Amino acid sequence: MTIFDWHSGPYPARVRIALAEKGLLPKVEFVSVNLWKGEHKQPAFLALNYSGTLPVLQLDDGTLIAECTAITQYLDVLDGNPTLTGKTPAEQGLIHMMTKRAEIELMDAVSVYFHHATPGLGPHVELYQNAEWGLRMRDKALRGMRYFDEVLKRRSYVAGDEFSMADIALLGGMIFAALVELPVPEECEAMHAWHARVSKRPSVRAWRAMVAQTH
Repeated sequence: MTIFDWHSGPYPARVRIALAEKGLLPKVEFVSVNLWKGEHKQPAFLALNYSGTLPVLQLDDGTLIAECTAITQYLDVLDGNPTLTGKTPAEQGLIHMMTKRAEIELMDAVSVYFHHATPGLGPHVELYQNAEWGLRMRDKALRGMRYFDEVLKRRSYVAGDEFSMADIALLGGMIFAALVELPVPEECEAMHAWHARVSKRPSVRAWRAMVAQTH
């Protein structure tokens, strides 16, 4: 398998953490697509992924799978023992629901803030910016943090009692928020406690080690 991504990207982080959770990191070849140079918007990469987003998984037969959720779903069921996406229909539904909420309410909101209300990836990539929209999405991300704080007051993990793809999505949002210096409010104690706990997982430590090796 081949993964096209960028080592420190928050969306690629989600797939790298999932790979580590499944013990698949040694089986993957990583190909760097430089976000800061806009390589993900060039024709060569757009031929792989029409959306121009990272990461993309390429299987040995040439099949291409984009989108973090789709890639994680594929990786999770390879061994016949899904641990990240749910075993029962109810678990699967809840995990996918909370993963989507983590994307909409936090991760994607931070992304819009980054691309519109900060220098983003620079003038060669950010061809259009709407600062007002970016700031609205910053505020949405902060509301999302407070929403997930309430969720995590009631249960150990985002979608229930077990670590799942939804936790990885929320963690990706926090990785992105840290990159743009948008901290989780101090009063969100449950979310801070959850973050401290999941940061100790071997998969998250493996991802951080991979990022550190590239600097």
